[in-house]
Amino acid sequence: MRTIIFTAALVAALFIPLSARAADSGVPKFDIAKNCKAEVAGGSGIGETVESCTHDEEQARQQLVPQWDQFSRDDKSTCIRETSMDGSPSYVELQTCLEIANDNKAVPKGKK
Repeated sequence: MRTIIFTAALVAALFIPLSARAADSGVPKFDIAKNCKAEVAGGSGIGETVESCTHDEEQARQQLVPQWDQFSRDDKSTCIRETSMDGSPSYVELQTCLEIANDNKAVPKGKK
């Protein structure tokens, strides 16, 4: 049990600085083809094909590129980390995470 906890802590400690560096170096590079094949094979999207997944991922990445500097470093780091946890990071998930983070900042405190 201690080995599992130690390993998880070590992975988290190593990964957090990576997500911070990734946030500073522009939109991360995800393997769209690999991730879409895994997603479709896992049956996570009803009626989704590798082609439709690939299209959605590429479109999300293209939209993120010009917007990237508008997001805070902390939000980018957090969202990169969250969308990469399962080993198949997604631009659609990254874009959604960043939009939610921005929307939450736009809502006045006490109105959430």
